[in-house]
Amino acid sequence: MSSNPSSLASNLSNVAASPASPLVMRVIGACALAHLINDLIQAVLPAIYPMLKLNYGLSFTQVGLITLTFQLTASLLQPWVGYYTDRHPKPWLLPCGALCTLVGILMLAFVGSFAAILTASALVGIGSSTFHPEASRVARLASGGRFGLAQSTFQVGGNTGSAFGPLLAAAIVIPYGQGHVAWFGLFAIFAIAVLWGLSRWYRNHLNLFKLKQGSKATHGLSSQRVRLALVVLALLVFSKYFYMASFTSYFTFYLIEKFDLSIASSQLHLFMFLGAVAAGTFFGGPIGDKIGRKMVIWVSILGVTPFTLVLPYADLFWTGVLSMVIGFILASAFSAIVVFAQELVPGNVGMIAGVFFGLMFGFGGIGAALLGHLADLYGIEYVYKLCSFLPLIGIITVLLPSTKGV
Repeated sequence: MSSNPSSLASNLSNVAASPASPLVMRVIGACALAHLINDLIQAVLPAIYPMLKLNYGLSFTQVGLITLTFQLTASLLQPWVGYYTDRHPKPWLLPCGALCTLVGILMLAFVGSFAAILTASALVGIGSSTFHPEASRVARLASGGRFGLAQSTFQVGGNTGSAFGPLLAAAIVIPYGQGHVAWFGLFAIFAIAVLWGLSRWYRNHLNLFKLKQGSKATHGLSSQRVRLALVVLALLVFSKYFYMASFTSYFTFYLIEKFDLSIASSQLHLFMFLGAVAAGTFFGGPIGDKIGRKMVIWVSILGVTPFTLVLPYADLFWTGVLSMVIGFILASAFSAIVVFAQELVPGNVGMIAGVFFGLMFGFGGIGAALLGHLADLYGIEYVYKLCSFLPLIGIITVLLPSTKGV
């Protein structure tokens, strides 16, 4: 299989639009690959938090502010990008977003102050905000009607990148210093080539986009019920990503403090957790296609509660096991939530993707900042005891409608 970016771009631009064509899966796969690279680069930032904290004498609150800056720039723009491009498609945004990410990651390699770290984080976040709505729409257009499969495949690419980011950071950056973050710029360059190919396919299939955009709701729900369902889904995303923030930003600190692990060992545990997240995401979408999104959401959010409640009291071995179980179960919900929402509001695929990816980043960023402040005040172990109750919010899944479409 050729890894030549120009060849990949050519292949993607020639993909047929027929849902039956096996080449459509290559478009979805390319979306997932681009998502993998995008989230791998993003994952470098929290992976080097211990190094940045030591090098710049940062508090946990400042660490949380770095995450908040990235997450807010990644979240606030996404719904607006999605809303605008639902009505005015802009295929060129895909490679342009990756270019912004490239600038941010190169800047992160050579910053010398806390303010510069915040600026670099913001640039990476802006790149993410332009990527997710458009790439999610392309994956849906290439799905052939298997929306859960397409969304979960796209999402698992991102989760896989998030899992490998800390591992590569531990191998490339931690031993050799902050300047080696620049090597991740090579991934960004490759992502630009992949997204250029996707943008050509997207541009050549805008008629398919317009056909999908014109679809009407078939669920038979009133506008009030739809709004209530969207609010419930947003609260479920809050529960999921506030809890996830405790892992993505502070799990390494938790392991180092409680079990006296090295940075490298703590990164390995984080990798195992994020790998379980990737696996859970992949299975959540296709299972939702078969048994319904609502059932997947029930099991994923509320079903993880017994494991989160036990985690703060477990030894190192069971902490590792429980973290993977939690990651697998909890991750299966997001694809189901996004597709559920898209089917509630058809014709607004990009806006809905932007809203829920934006909520994901926004709640994650606010959660990281708040949890960092709580860790400064009461200790990192207190944070995990407090967060263990968050999945109980999953009980509100009972308010979601049960219809054939969703």
